[in-house]
Amino acid sequence: MKKLYEGKTKNVLLDEETGIVHLFFKDSATGENGVFDPGSNTVGGSVEGKGKIGLAISKYFFELMEKNGIPTHFIDANVEEGLMKVRNLTVPPLEFVLRYYTAGSFCRRFDIEEGIEFDPCYKEVTLKSDAQGDPLVTERICLMKGILKEGQYDEALDVVEKVGAVLRKELASLNLQLIDFKIEVGYDENGKIYVADEITPDIWRVKDENGNIPNQIDCSKMLLEKLSK
Repeated sequence: MKKLYEGKTKNVLLDEETGIVHLFFKDSATGENGVFDPGSNTVGGSVEGKGKIGLAISKYFFELMEKNGIPTHFIDANVEEGLMKVRNLTVPPLEFVLRYYTAGSFCRRFDIEEGIEFDPCYKEVTLKSDAQGDPLVTERICLMKGILKEGQYDEALDVVEKVGAVLRKELASLNLQLIDFKIEVGYDENGKIYVADEITPDIWRVKDENGNIPNQIDCSKMLLEKLSK
């Protein structure tokens, strides 16, 4: 397969014979100074088997979103090979963030204590750019840069809120409280919005029943164990 893009935790591959796009889930994890953190912009290390675990979890949640009427780019997955077959979409360099409680970079950015509940939830959009520090962007800037079409910014935020409702309910059933998460979206030739990338502990922050916030590695192992029961 031809490599179209290499990311921190996944590669985008193209099967040149069929034209089908795949995501390859790598064993790398984001973090800094040996500490794993889903909110980090750097690779903090590698954990054997992480890619396959992440793919299995992502498959579960993408299928759950589809069951709840939320369109995703997911088509199929081969967990043993670490490959997820996806729709061929235009994916803008944006991350759509939804926060139920203050945490992480939000608290550092605005000098606000952690754990304050948002009611209603707080949504923001950032430009994926390590060089620029992933700045917040508005609909107007997205239109000026030509990375979204008219109406897609609000449509994507609506999709994010729907994803959050499903994700929050499912994680609560596993005794995990969803603090915040981020997703990417893509759109087809007709402009329809789909949830893209992945839905794993790499994109969210949760609190367990003991009040601890597990890193994405520990959360993945715990989640896979619970989903396997």
